[in-house]
Amino acid sequence: MIFYFFTNFIALLVATYFIKEFEVVPDLASFSLVAGVFTLINVFIRPILKLILSPVIILTFGLGIILVNALTLYLLDIVLTDITITGLTTLIYATLIISLINILISFSAKKIYKE
Repeated sequence: MIFYFFTNFIALLVATYFIKEFEVVPDLASFSLVAGVFTLINVFIRPILKLILSPVIILTFGLGIILVNALTLYLLDIVLTDITITGLTTLIYATLIISLINILISFSAKKIYKE
Protein backbone atom coordinates (compact mmCIF):
# COMPACT_ATOMS: atom_id res chain seq x y z
CA MET A 1 0.00 0.00 0.00
CA ILE A 2 2.94 2.31 0.65
CA PHE A 3 4.23 1.57 -2.85
CA TYR A 4 0.84 2.56 -4.30
CA PHE A 5 0.89 5.76 -2.25
CA PHE A 6 4.26 6.84 -3.65
CA THR A 7 3.28 5.79 -7.17
CA ASN A 8 0.09 7.88 -6.95
CA PHE A 9 2.06 10.75 -5.41
CA ILE A 10 4.46 10.81 -8.36
CA ALA A 11 1.65 10.38 -10.90
CA LEU A 12 -0.37 13.24 -9.40
CA LEU A 13 2.74 15.40 -9.35
CA VAL A 14 3.39 14.75 -13.05
CA ALA A 15 -0.26 15.40 -13.94
CA THR A 16 -0.20 18.66 -11.97
CA TYR A 17 2.95 19.72 -13.80
CA PHE A 18 1.71 19.00 -17.33
CA ILE A 19 -1.99 19.94 -17.11
CA LYS A 20 -2.69 23.49 -16.04
CA GLU A 21 -6.41 22.95 -15.28
CA PHE A 22 -5.51 20.05 -12.97
CA GLU A 23 -4.61 21.76 -9.70
CA VAL A 24 -3.59 20.41 -6.34
CA VAL A 25 -2.88 22.73 -3.42
CA PRO A 26 0.92 23.24 -3.55
CA ASP A 27 1.57 22.10 -0.01
CA LEU A 28 3.30 18.86 0.95
CA ALA A 29 0.67 17.96 3.55
CA SER A 30 -2.22 18.65 1.17
CA PHE A 31 -0.53 16.81 -1.67
CA SER A 32 0.12 13.83 0.61
CA LEU A 33 -3.52 13.88 1.70
CA VAL A 34 -4.68 13.86 -1.93
CA ALA A 35 -2.31 10.99 -2.79
CA GLY A 36 -3.42 9.07 0.30
CA VAL A 37 -7.14 9.44 -0.40
CA PHE A 38 -6.54 8.57 -4.06
CA THR A 39 -4.70 5.42 -2.95
CA LEU A 40 -7.58 4.46 -0.66
CA ILE A 41 -10.09 5.03 -3.45
CA ASN A 42 -8.01 2.85 -5.77
CA VAL A 43 -7.70 0.09 -3.18
CA PHE A 44 -11.28 -0.05 -1.90
CA ILE A 45 -13.66 1.55 -4.44
CA ARG A 46 -11.94 0.84 -7.78
CA PRO A 47 -12.48 -2.96 -7.58
CA ILE A 48 -16.21 -2.38 -7.02
CA LEU A 49 -16.35 -0.04 -10.02
CA LYS A 50 -14.48 -2.60 -12.12
CA LEU A 51 -16.99 -5.26 -11.12
CA ILE A 52 -19.98 -3.06 -11.92
CA LEU A 53 -18.52 -1.90 -15.24
CA SER A 54 -17.07 -5.27 -16.25
CA PRO A 55 -19.48 -5.66 -19.21
CA VAL A 56 -18.27 -2.31 -20.57
CA ILE A 57 -14.66 -3.31 -20.01
CA ILE A 58 -15.19 -6.61 -21.83
CA LEU A 59 -17.09 -5.04 -24.74
CA THR A 60 -14.41 -2.38 -25.26
CA PHE A 61 -11.58 -4.93 -25.00
CA GLY A 62 -10.17 -3.33 -21.87
CA LEU A 63 -10.52 0.32 -22.81
CA GLY A 64 -13.33 0.65 -20.27
CA ILE A 65 -10.61 0.73 -17.61
CA ILE A 66 -10.04 4.35 -18.66
CA LEU A 67 -13.63 5.04 -17.64
CA VAL A 68 -13.05 3.38 -14.27
CA ASN A 69 -9.88 5.41 -13.74
CA ALA A 70 -11.68 8.61 -14.73
CA LEU A 71 -14.48 7.85 -12.27
CA THR A 72 -11.99 7.32 -9.44
CA LEU A 73 -10.28 10.61 -10.25
CA TYR A 74 -13.64 12.39 -10.45
CA LEU A 75 -14.61 10.89 -7.10
CA LEU A 76 -11.37 12.25 -5.66
CA ASP A 77 -12.27 15.70 -6.98
CA ILE A 78 -15.70 15.46 -5.33
CA VAL A 79 -14.40 14.24 -1.97
CA LEU A 80 -11.50 16.66 -1.50
CA THR A 81 -11.32 20.41 -1.89
CA ASP A 82 -7.51 20.31 -2.21
CA ILE A 83 -7.78 19.13 -5.81
CA THR A 84 -9.52 20.93 -8.67
CA ILE A 85 -10.23 19.40 -12.05
CA THR A 86 -11.91 21.80 -14.46
CA GLY A 87 -13.49 20.22 -17.51
CA LEU A 88 -13.95 16.81 -19.03
CA THR A 89 -10.89 17.02 -21.27
CA THR A 90 -8.74 17.82 -18.25
CA LEU A 91 -10.18 14.80 -16.48
CA ILE A 92 -9.43 12.55 -19.45
CA TYR A 93 -5.87 13.87 -19.91
CA ALA A 94 -5.15 13.54 -16.20
CA THR A 95 -6.57 10.01 -16.21
CA LEU A 96 -4.35 9.01 -19.12
CA ILE A 97 -1.22 10.55 -17.59
CA ILE A 98 -1.83 9.05 -14.14
CA SER A 99 -2.60 5.64 -15.62
CA LEU A 100 0.51 5.71 -17.79
CA ILE A 101 2.77 6.73 -14.90
CA ASN A 102 1.28 4.03 -12.66
CA ILE A 103 1.79 1.39 -15.36
CA LEU A 104 5.38 2.45 -16.01
CA ILE A 105 6.36 2.53 -12.35
CA SER A 106 4.61 -0.76 -11.55
CA PHE A 107 6.16 -2.50 -14.55
CA SER A 108 9.67 -1.27 -13.75
CA ALA A 109 9.29 -2.16 -10.07
CA LYS A 110 8.13 -5.68 -10.93
CA LYS A 111 11.07 -6.05 -13.30
CA ILE A 112 13.55 -4.85 -10.68
CA TYR A 113 11.95 -6.97 -7.97
CA LYS A 114 12.06 -10.04 -10.21
CA GLU A 115 15.83 -9.71 -10.68
